[in-house]
Amino acid sequence: MFVRHFAGLLVGLVVSAILLGGGGWAVYQATASALANPPGGRPMWIALGAMAAVGLVLGLVMSGRISPLATFVPSMVLLAWTVVYVLDINRALSFIPKEPSVHQLLREAGLGNQTLLTTGVYALLGVALFLPVLMPSRWARRDEDLEEDDYESTQGAYY
Repeated sequence: MFVRHFAGLLVGLVVSAILLGGGGWAVYQATASALANPPGGRPMWIALGAMAAVGLVLGLVMSGRISPLATFVPSMVLLAWTVVYVLDINRALSFIPKEPSVHQLLREAGLGNQTLLTTGVYALLGVALFLPVLMPSRWARRDEDLEEDDYESTQGAYY
């Protein structure tokens, strides 16, 4: 059981990185492509594909039979950042990398994160990711796991 929750914690950290990095970069690219002259083109399709991939990962984690920690970690990251934004806008925006010494991709992801944070999308995603944590069945062991353990213990007794 400990291994399942530890794996869920690791998956939650990866999902947080995918959401903040990939989602922020995709939003920045989509916004930049929409403002380009002419709008759209290949960068827009790449950005939409990245958004679809991030959405697929979020959907799989939210509906999968993994530990609820996989959704709890990213939900707390998003909700905590939203609360900091509500309490102190300048502090919340100071977490976004803007210096020229930072890699271009990270700056673009940061600008996309700023858009998602200031429009309330991160609050919405944080609440949606928190809902699987509230289901008691996600925290308990599955019946199949208990049956397999009983079968293995009785089978080993004959030897």
